[in-house]
Amino acid sequence: MNRRQTASVFAAMVVAMLAMLPGWASAQTVVKIGLINSYTGFVAQAADEGQKAFDLYTKLHEKDLPPGVKLEIIKRDDTSNPEVAKRLAQELIGRDQVQLLTGVVLSPSAAAIAPLTAEAKVPLLLDIAAAGVQIPRLSPYIARVSFTLWQQGYPIGKWAAEQGWKKGYTAVSDFIPGHDSEASFAKGFTDGGGQIIGAVRMPPQNPDFVPFVQRIKDAKPDVAFFFVPADPQATALIKAIRDLGVREAGINITAPQDLLPDEALPNMGDTPLGIITSGMYSTAGDRPANKAFVAAWHKEYGDNSIPDFLSVGAWDGMTAIFDLVKATQGKFTADEAMDFFKKWKNPDSPRGPIEIDPATRDIVQNIYIRRAEKVDGKMANVEITTIPMVKDPWKELNPEKK
Repeated sequence: MNRRQTASVFAAMVVAMLAMLPGWASAQTVVKIGLINSYTGFVAQAADEGQKAFDLYTKLHEKDLPPGVKLEIIKRDDTSNPEVAKRLAQELIGRDQVQLLTGVVLSPSAAAIAPLTAEAKVPLLLDIAAAGVQIPRLSPYIARVSFTLWQQGYPIGKWAAEQGWKKGYTAVSDFIPGHDSEASFAKGFTDGGGQIIGAVRMPPQNPDFVPFVQRIKDAKPDVAFFFVPADPQATALIKAIRDLGVREAGINITAPQDLLPDEALPNMGDTPLGIITSGMYSTAGDRPANKAFVAAWHKEYGDNSIPDFLSVGAWDGMTAIFDLVKATQGKFTADEAMDFFKKWKNPDSPRGPIEIDPATRDIVQNIYIRRAEKVDGKMANVEITTIPMVKDPWKELNPEKK
């Protein structure tokens, strides 16, 4: 036997012996996840809030994976453009052979990706935003752990009517989440006896809010309902509300959580004081799991960095993915993954108990009515009312035809 043959035999013996060691065989199990996020473009700030949570959860919990199982997270930037998101999803599925897709900030991006998940049978877990109400109906391989705007707009509409406010005006960004916000608030408000006297849709990118806010001030409604993407647009809209003296004119302001994202409050001065919003999370939430989450965030990113609802959605999405990998030892088909997600629940999320409705593959969660207040000298969204375990109202009102 020559030297080359001897080396080959020795290498084969080493591999055979290693294969007998506990965990070696499973060391080859790599779960490939395609993470589509908007690292650039008009929702880059939202993407950053989600990405920090993805990274932090992975760092803290990688050790909890089964022995030998690794996650390979392939990150891609859709530049806040749905066509780019679609192309990236095609590449991740076809070239990179990912087993799961996750992330996605924009609802139009999720809608563009949805048909691909059905064709290729690759699950998409929505966990940053992608709040368009109908998205899970576009493919049986989509589940959502983030939120819908109907979950927030409908309750705050009913709440506004209960305050005795009779005339409402809506102003929303002109894309899917804005349309859902507008319809859900109007439904809740009119169901409660109110009347919508005006509605305006604003450009989703680089809007000048002043003309729209002035129009609302001139209409003199009892309450104005706003939806814009979370910071920096939220901060710009609050500035327009302040500069035009809308609240001083006796017009009440309300919105879903995007108007007052926790991380943007320090930049808004005192204007938000007393504004009521609806949402599924606040850093001020008095829950042990939330306090632990915020403490871990500050330890990793510093006391001046603040998580928000986008962060907790990403955190919970990664929790669900890790739970799937642990339950299956990293070996699962698309249908097995979807069966798992449809039954997934977490009683101890930072936002409170959550679960996925198996009938709709959509999130069920507490919705909080929050009031902007000063807490220890800092602005915070204080949860004043809890509406427990809210299913998506739109799907309740519009059951899927069989």
